[in-house]
Amino acid sequence: MQRLFEVFKGNQLKIIMSKIRALVAAAGRGTRAGLPYPKTLYTVQDKPILVRIAELVQDYASGLTVIASPQGEELIVNELNDQAFEAEVLVQTEPKGMGHAVLCFEDSNAFATTEHVLLIWGDIPFIQKETVQSLVGEHLSSESDFSFATRKVDAAYTVVSRDIEGRVTGVVETRELGIRQPRSGERDIGLFIFRKAPVMAILKEELSGKWGLKTGEHGFLYVIGHLAARGYKVQALPIASELDLVSLNSLSDLDGYI
Repeated sequence: MQRLFEVFKGNQLKIIMSKIRALVAAAGRGTRAGLPYPKTLYTVQDKPILVRIAELVQDYASGLTVIASPQGEELIVNELNDQAFEAEVLVQTEPKGMGHAVLCFEDSNAFATTEHVLLIWGDIPFIQKETVQSLVGEHLSSESDFSFATRKVDAAYTVVSRDIEGRVTGVVETRELGIRQPRSGERDIGLFIFRKAPVMAILKEELSGKWGLKTGEHGFLYVIGHLAARGYKVQALPIASELDLVSLNSLSDLDGYI
């Protein structure tokens, strides 16, 4: 976290880090991937994905909160206990989408003292330490409201849009645009850090893009466009590596990595 240490020193750094809470969205039941348990518990290179994420974020946040499904709660709690990780597990009672899952954080014991949320999708096994380091450091040092890691790819399933001056104007999923064959572009990787207050407020409003046209679920990425339109500082940082892009949607996605 060299950049961060250059900006914040000693006790000031400790205070800043104490206001960051890591949040892992892991309420999927694993059925789409053909698993009888949550994807986040799938073992990759002898370690469950959730454990890999928990190890990664412990240097950047005051603690960890995991959003689980009712079916996955006990399994996730047991795994974290077996690995001696102290973490809070909250239940998303109904599968209403990623935005709804993030809103579940309001029930966290850490909610009141959290200023920034470090959000990671629970099915990403190879997020690199350097990527998290750069993201957190840049977000804090530039006093951003919402920052996320991106990478330019040949087939972008989410697409970052920018204005002529390079400022982020939004992020959309290609399936919501009716695009069957994703084109090249800049995409997010499922790693975000943001100020809690404006994001949670927007998630509660009835705004365009909130409900997926294909899924009917409460999404999350639409928040980025609304933040930008309201003048909040939004940063898409092209810092992601090839490994950061790997995610578990189907078991074949991990061919060559297990």
